[in-house]
Amino acid sequence: MDVQRCPWAGDDPLMQRYHDEEWGVPVHDDRTLFEFLVLEGAQAGLSWRTVLHKREGYRRAFDGFDPTTVAAYGPADVTRLLADARIVRNAAKIRSAVTNAQLLLEEQREFGSFDRYIWAFTNGQTLRRPEGVNAEDVPVTSPESDAMARDLKHRGFKFIGSTICYAFMQAAGMVNGHVTGCFRTRG
Repeated sequence: MDVQRCPWAGDDPLMQRYHDEEWGVPVHDDRTLFEFLVLEGAQAGLSWRTVLHKREGYRRAFDGFDPTTVAAYGPADVTRLLADARIVRNAAKIRSAVTNAQLLLEEQREFGSFDRYIWAFTNGQTLRRPEGVNAEDVPVTSPESDAMARDLKHRGFKFIGSTICYAFMQAAGMVNGHVTGCFRTRG
C-alpha cells in the first residue's frame, strides 16, 4: 500500500524521510530552531530539496548550529564558509546566519529562551490548517507569520520575510501544514 504524503515530498528518499519524521513535529530546542531559521533563510530563491541535501554540510560548517559559536564568527569564518561547497555559498545568507545567531542570543536573554519568544506567535500551540486544504490551496503566509516577520525584522533579523517565517513555522511544528490525504495530516 502506498503512503499518501504531501506532494512536495516527491519520490526523493531524503525528502520523504524529512516529511515523515520531522516536518511539522513541534520543536522546542533553541539549537534546532536556529538550524531551521538558517536553513529556511538559505532556501530563499532555491528549492527545499537543494537545501535539505546540503543540511549535513551545514551542520558541519556551522558547528552543529550552536548559536553561541556562530554568533562569534568573524570575517575569517565568513570567508571560510564562502569557500565551503557543502553549503549555499551566498555572502548575504552566511552573514545573516551570524547576525541571526547574535540576535537569537539576545532573545534568549530577554525571554529566557528563543523557544519561549518564537512560540508566542502561536500562543504556544500548533496551528492547524482547515480541513480540506489541498496542495493547490496551501498558503505561503499567515497572519502569524506576518507578525513574526515584522517583529524579527524590527529586532534586526535578516532573511526573515513572512514566507520564510511561514515555512519555518511549518518545519518547527508551529503549523501543521500537511494537506488533506497526507498520512501526517492529523499528527
